[in-house]
Amino acid sequence: MAALARLIRQAIARDGGWLPFDRFMAMALYAPRLGYYANAGRTFGAWPESGSDFITAPELSPLFGAMLARQVGQALAASGTDEVWEFGAGSGALAAQLLAELGEAVRRYVIVDVSGTLRARQHHRLEAHRQRVEWLDALPPSMRGVVIGNEVLDAMPVQLLQRDSDRWLERGVIWNGERFAFSDRPTSLVPPEAALAAMPPGSTIELHAQAEAFVSTLAERIDLGAAFFVDYGFPAHEYYHPQRSGGTLMCHRAHRADTDPLTDVGAKDITAHVDFTGVALAAQDAGFDVVGYTSQARFLLNCGILDALAGADARTTAAAQKLLAEHEMGELFKVLALAKGFDFEPLGFTGGDRLHTL
Repeated sequence: MAALARLIRQAIARDGGWLPFDRFMAMALYAPRLGYYANAGRTFGAWPESGSDFITAPELSPLFGAMLARQVGQALAASGTDEVWEFGAGSGALAAQLLAELGEAVRRYVIVDVSGTLRARQHHRLEAHRQRVEWLDALPPSMRGVVIGNEVLDAMPVQLLQRDSDRWLERGVIWNGERFAFSDRPTSLVPPEAALAAMPPGSTIELHAQAEAFVSTLAERIDLGAAFFVDYGFPAHEYYHPQRSGGTLMCHRAHRADTDPLTDVGAKDITAHVDFTGVALAAQDAGFDVVGYTSQARFLLNCGILDALAGADARTTAAAQKLLAEHEMGELFKVLALAKGFDFEPLGFTGGDRLHTL
């Protein structure tokens, strides 16, 4: 933590004493060997006692991967492709589930992950599938297949805007001699129309330029295929709402949440909810067809999770309930489906599709 703090302080000094928040967040999460996702202390588990900070759906229940595999399998068959690309694969749990479920339908499974520490753990977990799995540091010039991103968009650095009485300011980070602190400056950045219309003075909002640029680049590189993103977030009219005037920035450590990204830098996760309208528009403008948007619960139900739970034991059922329940992951998490180069009606959106809300 001390070494990472020094590195960020040096960056602040080089930039004249003020660092845009998205650059601060990028260093806090991804600075080589020091950032939260790059240091050796990152662990995964269901409880704080395991040393973990939060749990993802694949770690919670293998049924998540099994249901997602049904959707991925349909997309592979419909597109006539045999490659799966996963971004931000974490512990490798989802990759293991998908590879086991899809079998020979996947000839090549590619993981793109910037964290060398996590890649080492993925190598260990996926040893049984090593003939089909490979790792890349960046997108290739062209791709064909199905892309998966589970809780990857929320971890992409965001810009922060603060609304003054009559203008918007960009929020950055300074070093005040004792600690990191926020500082606002005039900016040419323009908030989304939904924010301009709804957010009162004093509001803080996030801009998702990196997430939108990522899906745009993905659309340019994919010749034929589909993409599925699972994350927590809202459409723009819910995201930029007066009741969310403090923004959605959140930190996670030992299964506890706080709203201060400037303390314990490198020792806790920093995330922001996803503006799915912004991501969908960026994808569409770059060449994707937006073919589905719904809640995680509805997606899993459409993929047949209730049938999979028939005769399941109490522990399996309890874990699945957390995937489905509105007060757990079922409603807060959404699934966005994109396609390019083929006609496709995805299985996971046959009931309860919310494309009209984006």
